[in-house]
Amino acid sequence: MKLSICTDVFGKIPFTEMLDKVKAYGIDAVEMTAGGWGGCCFIPSAEELINDDAKRAAFKAELDKRGMEISALNCSGNPLIDTPMGHAHSKTMRDTFVLAGKLGVKTVVTMSGLPAGAPGDKTPNWFVSTVSWPEYDGFNYMVEGVKYQWEVAAEWWKETCKIAKENGVERIAIEEFPGALVHNVRTFNKLCEVVGEDSDVLGLNLDPSHLMLQGAEPIAAARALGDKIFYIHGKDARIERYNSDVDGLLENLPVDASADRTWNYVAVGCGRDLQWWKEFFSVCKMMGYDGYVSLEMEDLTMSVEAGLQTSIDALKATISK
Repeated sequence: MKLSICTDVFGKIPFTEMLDKVKAYGIDAVEMTAGGWGGCCFIPSAEELINDDAKRAAFKAELDKRGMEISALNCSGNPLIDTPMGHAHSKTMRDTFVLAGKLGVKTVVTMSGLPAGAPGDKTPNWFVSTVSWPEYDGFNYMVEGVKYQWEVAAEWWKETCKIAKENGVERIAIEEFPGALVHNVRTFNKLCEVVGEDSDVLGLNLDPSHLMLQGAEPIAAARALGDKIFYIHGKDARIERYNSDVDGLLENLPVDASADRTWNYVAVGCGRDLQWWKEFFSVCKMMGYDGYVSLEMEDLTMSVEAGLQTSIDALKATISK
């Protein structure tokens, strides 16, 4: 396994300055956002790089002269909602697959998206309550809502998997994000089921923090996924027991309300200890994964610099090489 870093953490600084910062940390690979919700700090327009051979060559040359690689392009967003945002995400996400092909990048990290709960709705609807209410006038809104969402997902993802393959992308690494249709192993398997024959290009971006905050065990998830681990985010989460023991794990307070939340994203090692991380990476390698571990630093309880260094030190001490 080798380390990479999600570069949005550096903000809007010059591309070459970002690359030099990453090299200074002893890391030789970057994951850059190119669509969806991403900051797209270093690829403001995938379409522009697709259409401008000279700009694309200059972009690649800056990486090559430093001996650096693109571990993945990231286009996490919600292409499944019928709104201007959803349409924009759909376009930039598919553009990212085309750009990946032109850059020779084989892995694209993204999210499944989340449709509305019914045709004509404009707000994504995350059904996470147990289906238990009885029908009313012959209609169960939860059952029908979930059914509709998977129909929307199947249509978009069948076409998108074909686009990825046509452009030489070998791995679509779906991040199991709470608030997305695919948010755990079971829902990932469901996506593969509804996509069908082209689902061989689908795998999981195993981000342990997202499973932790749902009460799942990422080590068990790694075993269940087997060869469907396509990428790993090095990202930790901490369950804030004082709050979670009172209010549970479902959380919709703003991400920067750290002291009041029931869980927080934290620097690697500030949630689970290093022995846990060693076991996690060991099991992932045992299941056949030997690719990049990409640090995604979103700890708002400390400075960016402290969070990066803390996480890098922990990951270098625990990844299976």
